[in-house]
Amino acid sequence: MEERTAKKAEFLREPIRHIEITKHNVVPMVEQMADMAFQARNLARAAAIVDLMQKDKECAVILTLAGSLISAGLKQVIIDMLENNMVDVIVSTGANIVDQDFFEALGFKHWKGSQFADDSELRDLAIDRIYDTYIDEDELRVCDDTMAIIANSMQPGAYSSREFIIEMGKYIEANNLDKNSIVYKAYEKGVPIFCPAFSDCSAGFGLVHHQWNNPDNHVSIDSVKDFRELTKVKIENDKTGIFMIGGGVPKNFTQDIVVAAEVLGYEDVSMHTYAVQITVADERDGALSGSTLKEASSWGKVDTVYEQMVFAEATVAMPLIAGYAYHKRNWEGRPARNFNAMLDAKTVNA
Repeated sequence: MEERTAKKAEFLREPIRHIEITKHNVVPMVEQMADMAFQARNLARAAAIVDLMQKDKECAVILTLAGSLISAGLKQVIIDMLENNMVDVIVSTGANIVDQDFFEALGFKHWKGSQFADDSELRDLAIDRIYDTYIDEDELRVCDDTMAIIANSMQPGAYSSREFIIEMGKYIEANNLDKNSIVYKAYEKGVPIFCPAFSDCSAGFGLVHHQWNNPDNHVSIDSVKDFRELTKVKIENDKTGIFMIGGGVPKNFTQDIVVAAEVLGYEDVSMHTYAVQITVADERDGALSGSTLKEASSWGKVDTVYEQMVFAEATVAMPLIAGYAYHKRNWEGRPARNFNAMLDAKTVNA
């Protein structure tokens, strides 16, 4: 056991450090990129559109997250945006929120690794690999168990993922855990976090354990309630902008609220006014992650005046775009919308 522990420690030596956009004024560089070509020019236009979302004080900004972003070092970018009222809603994969952000709030880290490692050896040492990043599987099991503990503390019933994630924020506060967390900062600011596929992460393992041991009286996640609640945000704040990192479920879920509002009788609801997506996915196979924002316009979801695709890797492009918008400082004076308070005060059953 001691030999295994020592060997494991050899792999888990250098932690991933989260980039801080507040320390690097990238405005001059991004503005020069506007006079370049290819994805540099696309990125510069995308940055300008995200800045427009900040200038437009009537616009609610929805940030969508897909892919392994927090483990890769982007946590502080999102926290800085939350703290400065640059984001009003987050729609994410469960992994980013639970396995990565909440995992770090519990005191654990992600570690620099290598994509060329022997995965059989990593498996023997209970180390999980995300490309060139390592996670301690034993610590991840603690995260799974903590999700079950939170579920066990709640009144049985059906909750939106947003409501469950609020309980995660309360858990961080009650147990004096690391508050430099997306989950906690969103809880503190009243920013809703939705994970439409919430069971596809540590939350799923914890909730399976909870329901298995409480078969007749348990907590469950209602993904339709997620959809209703996010649609309610669109109805209450018609003008919206979306800043999408990756694609997948968070992207489609967020775009679909325009159609959902129309289905509910709000036929004058506007398409998303502003839209930016960072992705490495291709559009040619018809898959959602690479489908263009112009394509979404054909569905009545996204306006085409202020939309921009950036075909780039998120760890490179997101700090530049978010950093540009931060240092332009047009977020100053943006109101904190606290959509959590609105959703909790008005039942979405109406």
